[in-house]
Amino acid sequence: MHVDHIISSHYPKAFFNFYPVVHTHQLLADAEMSQTGLPLPNFNVQNPSSQQQQHATGVSFPPQDLPIPAYPVNTDRKKAADVPVPQYPSIPHPFMDHNKAADVPVPQYPPQYPVPQYPSTPHPFTGFPLPNFDVKNPPSQQQQQQHVVGVSFAPQEKAIPDLFNGPRIDYIHLGVPLYEASIKGDWKAAKDIFDETPELVRYSITENGETALHVAASAESTNEVEEFVEHLVNYMQKKDLELQDNSSNTALCVVAASGKINMVKIMVQKNRDLMTICGWQNMMPLYMAALFGHHEVVKYLYQESNNLRDDSYWTPKTRGWLLLKCVEYDMFDVALWIVKDCPELVNSSDVLGVLAQKPDAFSKRKSNIIMNTVKWVFTVIFPKVGVYEKGSTALELLTIMWQNIAMKSKKEIDVILRGTPVTLPGNAKKKYPSQIPFVAAERGNTRFVIELIRLYPDLIWKVNDTNQSIFHTAAEHRHMDIYNLLYEIGSKRNQITLLKDANENNMLHLVGKSAKKKRHEDVSGAAFEMQRELLWFKEVEGMVPFSYREERNKDGLTPHELFTVEHKDLVVKGEEWMKGTASQCMVVAALIATIVFAAAFTVPGGYNQNDGIPIFYQEVSLKLFVVADAISLFSSSASIIMFLSILTSRYGERDFYESLPKKLTLGLATLFLSITTMMVAFSLSLFVLYHKDLKWIPILVAMFATMPVFLFATLQYPLLKDIIVATYGSKYLFRPKKRVLYENHQRFAIPMPF
Repeated sequence: MHVDHIISSHYPKAFFNFYPVVHTHQLLADAEMSQTGLPLPNFNVQNPSSQQQQHATGVSFPPQDLPIPAYPVNTDRKKAADVPVPQYPSIPHPFMDHNKAADVPVPQYPPQYPVPQYPSTPHPFTGFPLPNFDVKNPPSQQQQQQHVVGVSFAPQEKAIPDLFNGPRIDYIHLGVPLYEASIKGDWKAAKDIFDETPELVRYSITENGETALHVAASAESTNEVEEFVEHLVNYMQKKDLELQDNSSNTALCVVAASGKINMVKIMVQKNRDLMTICGWQNMMPLYMAALFGHHEVVKYLYQESNNLRDDSYWTPKTRGWLLLKCVEYDMFDVALWIVKDCPELVNSSDVLGVLAQKPDAFSKRKSNIIMNTVKWVFTVIFPKVGVYEKGSTALELLTIMWQNIAMKSKKEIDVILRGTPVTLPGNAKKKYPSQIPFVAAERGNTRFVIELIRLYPDLIWKVNDTNQSIFHTAAEHRHMDIYNLLYEIGSKRNQITLLKDANENNMLHLVGKSAKKKRHEDVSGAAFEMQRELLWFKEVEGMVPFSYREERNKDGLTPHELFTVEHKDLVVKGEEWMKGTASQCMVVAALIATIVFAAAFTVPGGYNQNDGIPIFYQEVSLKLFVVADAISLFSSSASIIMFLSILTSRYGERDFYESLPKKLTLGLATLFLSITTMMVAFSLSLFVLYHKDLKWIPILVAMFATMPVFLFATLQYPLLKDIIVATYGSKYLFRPKKRVLYENHQRFAIPMPF
């Protein structure tokens, strides 16, 4: 943009009649400043002289009583050159390099007037303090550079709050090295910067307004960074730790959210007030740690927080949020502390709903062999006393909460157990899709359901929005432990099994539906998934009345027809899996049969050429070799036959229930026997050949010969276990002999240390 246009657009025409030409560049700068939104100085056109000088130099000039020549006002800019202007000797500009600013004159006062010294004043545009210069003594090169940098090397009382948005040269020379040192944990480099400019500990060095402590807190947690944070915290003042970035986070919020327990301890020990300063979205550091599931940080901050009563932030609502997050991340010990310290939170429906979704939290801890032995001995000595087993922390939390809820009226209990209502579009009736007992039944949280029924027996009659009981839900989702509770409630189960849902499905229809894939993750292969489904159908078929077996739902299907439709794809997958397994195992069995058959006629040591009798026929090891080889041959042949029968089966629905699993069981068992006896025969052959002083050779080989047997048994054990349990132990899956619903855990109980 042209200079004349810029100046004329921001200053009156009369102004140019008295303003010296030497200040044109200053006017241009002022005009450009106006386009950035920065304030422009106000000039009085009737009395311009002192304002001209002050604006041009940035320093107040002598009092107004000094004689200043009066200039005639000329509104015609073209005639401004005709006005005589006194010429003063030029001296170097006090704020610029005199080698580069020789053309910029500065007024020289007459010698009869003393040169005044004025205090430093802020720059009218940047707000930075201007240094004091003596106009008789030009500034040195170091002073000029110091002013250009914009940071005084002497400590200032108030540091510049934002180094990132300050002069760029300051950020390059100070901010970038400090940021790099904070990320790397280089305290030596950072210390050199702080020693030169101590106030930098309070400066923000990133666009987000983060200090060096914020940057180190967000860096990767290493020993160097932790030591850096420790040194930096000791170097800083107590109040410096309370600085917040643009997201309102203190450094403690950052380390709490990232789970750096050592840094948290360092900062809290320096300034305990940090725990009460809210960060992003008005969250306390303790809540941030719980939000990201950092257990150790949550435990430490809670223990240091005076039971959540040291600040007005901790209201019942915020305490409830913290309790909910602790339960969501399985921090049940902290949740238990909160419930005990804040009894008003024991009626939380949300917390109870989260506990219902965590069946693994209530599983019993596994004891080692020594502890089991001690318990067994104690039970034998004191059979009437029994052994007290400590429940899990989650179970203790559930017990405390449920005992308080159970003391309420029936209406209040039902409101808590129903959960949050949902109103569907176009339907004014409220739905309760997250009813707590049914969520627990759907997830298979057996211990949770048991605790609820013990104090609220009428829970067995409750139904959800589709008119299903908790036992219907358990059967539909294949949770046999909850389903087995039907055998502990007596004849009441006969009335419960009569219930039908909104689609006229009875309990047998529900198990006729295909189960979710996740429920069969512990089953080996599609064939045994089909077998498990058949086991469920057979079990429920014996539970419901006979007439229910042929009833039709709204789709016009009987339970068996629904089962066939839902499981037709599983039958195909089961057939493919069974044939593939049988084919591969049959190849192995055929290979073993070929080897051991040939070995039967090539005995170790050979035969006597005269009578055809083996040379070592009197050795016991040779006789054992022949027996082992024969067993291996017969068992491998039997295995081939069993796998061949599997390949030729018709693969009907009922075949997966018993026929195919038994064939596969016998085939794998005989294959395992053939592999074992083949390894035994091989080891015995070496005992025949190497005896007397060389017996260490067959002993060493026999040890390695056990490796294939061990690998086969280990790798095939899950499959063999599923087959045996499903085929021969299915009657133990349902109707367990041990009662769990009303068992007495603590009567005459003596607490044990384990």
